[in-house]
Parts: sequence; structure tokens; C-alpha cells
Amino acid sequence: MSIEMEKMPKLGFGLMRLPEKEGAIDLEQVSRMVDRYLEAGFNYFDTAYIYHGGKSEIAAREALVKRHKRESFMLATKLPAWEIKKEEDVERIFQDQLEKTGVDYFDFYLLHSIEEGNNYETYEKYDCFQWGLKKKEEGRIRHFGFSFHGSPELLEEVLDKHPEVEFVQIQLNYLDRTNPVVRSQRLYEILRDRKLPIIVMEPVRGGMLANMSPEAEAKFKKARPEKSVASWALRFVGSLPGIMTILSGMSNEEQMEDNLNTFRSFEPLTDEEFQVINEVTEEVLSIPQIGCTACKYCCDGCPQQILIPDVFRTINTLRRYPDDWRSKNFYAGLVQRNGRASDCIGCGQCESVCPQHLPIIELMKEAAGILDQK
Repeated sequence: MSIEMEKMPKLGFGLMRLPEKEGAIDLEQVSRMVDRYLEAGFNYFDTAYIYHGGKSEIAAREALVKRHKRESFMLATKLPAWEIKKEEDVERIFQDQLEKTGVDYFDFYLLHSIEEGNNYETYEKYDCFQWGLKKKEEGRIRHFGFSFHGSPELLEEVLDKHPEVEFVQIQLNYLDRTNPVVRSQRLYEILRDRKLPIIVMEPVRGGMLANMSPEAEAKFKKARPEKSVASWALRFVGSLPGIMTILSGMSNEEQMEDNLNTFRSFEPLTDEEFQVINEVTEEVLSIPQIGCTACKYCCDGCPQQILIPDVFRTINTLRRYPDDWRSKNFYAGLVQRNGRASDCIGCGQCESVCPQHLPIIELMKEAAGILDQK
């Protein structure tokens, strides 16, 4: 069964940031939001085993599955590699998800967060790609794919090895096009070249692109006074070819209404509006960066075995994207094998060979304060 792209809703309802009341998911509000979303003609719901501490799939059952006909909506969820310790866990988790959501099949099923390291290795170790195909044959999964947080090189490797994949979910927004950690523009190009349908996550970057600087907001409002700042981010992604569905983690009814207004009568960005997006992007990316060219002259003689260029790469990303958890994860993986920024003893060996004449000792202190806080 191939994916009928023309039948896919442009706006998907992500169930990762649901409204809460007194520390629990506000099912009454979620139910109203589900109803409103369906009434507006959209029907794609995205959850996962770990969202809301394992409660998101249950919320999907209570607010959606129990209250609406099964054929009226599409439900997606994901298999978490970090919960798989033995082969039997794969089937156990899947059966638990069927029970928690109250459905007997998933329209879309994803291997969650493929990236370099343990997640991808776990999916390969337990043959999860072939397992997914078997579930399709059994009718328990309609469409099989994965969400991706790794490098372009890994994406090509996975797709070469697993041509059975029907779609891929990636982070994509106008700020992350050149983000050196996410590299979403290249990921997008790879998927387009292979003609694979793309599901987009984080189009508003966790809300960051809905709450811009006054200067950026002024640029958007001057061009389209009636449009919200968030709508620019959504329209940017929606204007790109090959996008199947754009997930928005709507946390309240106001966000829901704003997004519905954007997608009910969707307007692709004009050339002039793309230019506004590019101007805003340039302003955000103009935040000062450490001028490291990653020549690695500093690494060979470092007595603490600190990969200084990679530390600076992390700091540069965090200066532009302060809430980027992937950068923190990248650093955590880095220091499992090499020294921390706080291990710097200020010997000056690195500064003596740096062709950019960077004040590395001071920069390492800044990095330690940001990355090695307890």
C-alpha cells in the first residue's frame, strides 16, 4: 500500500506538548482540540511511546480513539530504541502501544530517532526494519518509516541499506537550514533526490520561531500585518516540494486556531516573502561566532586530549540556538571519548599554534561554564 500524498493533511497534530492541568494532561482541553482539528478537515495525529512520560498514547486513546470513528483519523507512533534490551522487547513494546492507544493497527509507524550511535545500532541488532515489514504484512502497520536526528552521511547509509522505508521524518525549519548539527537542508535534499515523502517536525523550533526578537517580528508584520509570526515558519516549510505532513505540537486552543488559519486556505510564500525569511535568518545567524576553521592544529599537542574545534562547534550552535538539546547531546558523546572543556589547564599550547589567533583559553572557560555545569 503506497502513501497517497494527495490525501495527506498538510498540518499534523503532534501530541508531544499537550496542555496540562495540575501536573497531568488536560484531557478536556485536548479533546476540544482534537474535535476542532478534525472539524477543520485534518486527521493526522503523531504520538510516541515516551511522550509525556508515557502518557501521550493514553491521551490519544481517551481524546481521539474512544471518541471518533477509526476510519476518520490516522495515528502514528514510534518504537523507542533505548527501551529495547532484548529481542522480545520489540514485540512487547508494540503490543503495549496497541493497548495504550486502543487501536488494532497504526497508520504510520516509525523507528524513533535514528542517529549515530546506540539507537541505530539497536534497530539493526534486533532486525527492527524486517520486523516492521512483518507487521505490515500482518496488517498492524499501514506505513513504515523512521524519524531522523543524525548526519546526512548516516541518512544515505540507512536508505541505501533499507529501500523498504516509505517515508522519513526530519527536523526542518528556516533557521536550521545551515545549522551545523541538524543540517536540515542537506537532509531535505537527500530525501527529495530519492523521492521519499517527508514528514516535518519542529517547524517552529519548539516555539522559538513563534517568539522572535522585536526587530524580526517587525519585519514579518510589515510584510503581512494579518499573519502571525508562527505562520511564517509553517508557511516556509509548507511551501517546499515533497513535504507530506508538517507536525505542530499545539499546546493550547489559541495555537490550534492560529495553525488552522494558516493551513485551511494555505498560501505558499511569495518570492518577496522568502526574501523576508532570509533577512530574518541572516539577522539571527549574525550573532557572533567563534572563528574556528577546524584545522585541528590545536588538538595534537593538547595534554588533556580535548577536541577543541568540536567544543567550539557546539558553542557556536548554542549561541544561535540556545535551546538546542542536540548540541548538548553531541557534546555528551564527545566527552565520553575525549576531554571536557573544563579539563583545560590553560597551558597555552593551542594558542601558540592557532592560525586564527583565537583566545582559546578564555573561550574554553566560556565553554566550560555552558557545557560542564553540574
